[in-house]
Amino acid sequence: MTDDDDILRYDKMVEGALRGVVRRAVEEVVDFGKKYGADQSRMPGDHHFYITFLTDYPGVKIPDYLRDRYPGEMTIVLQYQFSDLSVDKDNLKVTLSFNNLPERLVVPLGAISIFADPSVNFALQFQPMGEDNDEGAFDLEADDEPDDTGGGGGKKKGEAKTGEVVSLDKFRKK
Repeated sequence: MTDDDDILRYDKMVEGALRGVVRRAVEEVVDFGKKYGADQSRMPGDHHFYITFLTDYPGVKIPDYLRDRYPGEMTIVLQYQFSDLSVDKDNLKVTLSFNNLPERLVVPLGAISIFADPSVNFALQFQPMGEDNDEGAFDLEADDEPDDTGGGGGKKKGEAKTGEVVSLDKFRKK
């Protein structure tokens, strides 16, 4: 038994819960779009999402030309022109247009580094996640039993975690 087995990893629990907020927000947009039939490219009210993700994260599926153009990190905006939006316990999937070419993107929730909805001055910043997280780490169901990973953090054993201050100014309406 290691020292890490003797402590509750609240940082991982919180990280997993907050990633679950992202999943739930996308689920609500998908449900909202279904109310309008085949047109799933609708956001409620003035909501829109800025989603920044790690392009080199395992499981990210984007065209090679986008990976070349955005090495390391890419931000997408879900507001007016998106389609086929879906989310499951592990991945966000959406079709976006790049140079008038529709492209299907698959982004694991663990690859997301920033999620923001500037319409309500809401933003979350995440630490990169490791590949060893259990499935369902982003579930927010009240009756779920906590898992042993807590769903996030990306911290290696024995590595100190440092805090960060995140400014929300870049997401505010001017």
